[in-house]
Amino acid sequence: MEKKFFEIEKTTESKARAGVITTDHGQVQTPIFMPVGTVASVKTVHQRELKEDIKAQIILGNTYHLYLRPKMDVMQEAGGLHKFMNWDLPILTDSGGYQVFSLSDTRKITEEGSKFKSHIDGSYHFISPEKSMEIQRQIGGDIFMAFDECTPYPCEYNQAKESMEMTHRWLKRCIKWCDENPEIYGHRQRLFPIVQGSTYSDLRKISAEFISEQNAEGNAIGGLSVGEPEDEMYRITNEVTDILPIEKPRYLMGVGTPWNILESIGLGVDMMDCVMPTRNARNGMLFTWQGVINIKNEKWKNDFSQLDEFGTSFVDREYSKAYVRHLFVSREYLAKQIASIHNLAFYLDLVRVARQHILAGDFYQWKDSVVPVLRHRL
Repeated sequence: MEKKFFEIEKTTESKARAGVITTDHGQVQTPIFMPVGTVASVKTVHQRELKEDIKAQIILGNTYHLYLRPKMDVMQEAGGLHKFMNWDLPILTDSGGYQVFSLSDTRKITEEGSKFKSHIDGSYHFISPEKSMEIQRQIGGDIFMAFDECTPYPCEYNQAKESMEMTHRWLKRCIKWCDENPEIYGHRQRLFPIVQGSTYSDLRKISAEFISEQNAEGNAIGGLSVGEPEDEMYRITNEVTDILPIEKPRYLMGVGTPWNILESIGLGVDMMDCVMPTRNARNGMLFTWQGVINIKNEKWKNDFSQLDEFGTSFVDREYSKAYVRHLFVSREYLAKQIASIHNLAFYLDLVRVARQHILAGDFYQWKDSVVPVLRHRL
């Protein structure tokens, strides 16, 4: 008998839950954080480090970027993204919708899809819902996202409503294309639709109900973490998870800080991703169980203690704060690599420990005690 795609192992007195996602490339224990591998690479980090040291269980690939480079002829000849980048664990691909949204000065969105200008060479391209599905088939992720339009924040009500309705129409086109075009690499791909509606509760309710009716194997919450206050993000997430099916995994896209992640888990979210741990790492910001460190600060100049005594990666044990600060001040590439490995390992440790507390039954007490510490600037 085929194993269920998602099984819940433990629920709490509120919404947090621990589960297991089963794909053809392995299992993912939830709640989970997914490192972002935009162009078939998590910036500055080897795949071996991702797997053995960071202990990533699933990573992201980016449809927009991979479509432009290396392009789909190379991807297909390689046998898909797993083989191309030598990663044999699960992969999730986004639809390209968010990247097109962020090209606000060089793109035009219509009912048919989105015309945009490449950031690489200025050439024009067009991605429709069908084209996004085709590209993601060729990339071959285990989970792939429906093509949607992401609205900015703030956003007028009517703009958010029209955008949401178009996202729903696009979803129907995505589903139709997937029904008519089978997988090409011999492993199962699962489509997740995306709830939109900006920060308007009534729109989010309509969208969450529409998405739930499509009976997909998992569902995503998009259009958050685009500039709205944290409280708004939590409010909308809570309202949407009230509606999305309990038995399906819920993916909150593009979130966030360590405290965002714990609060979102508490609101019933199972999967999250964000460029923050690597992007902030490259600027010298380290997340730890004691709080946030700006390793470039003068105060670490003569601190020869371990980079992070509670860290789980080899960089935490093998390098001192003073040494890593020196690398940053010297603009040495190794600094960014060390900091990225540290932050990603911390994020994966964070969700692993959160899962342990869900299983133990004391998640909310633990979360409320640890969040203020995580936010603290050292």
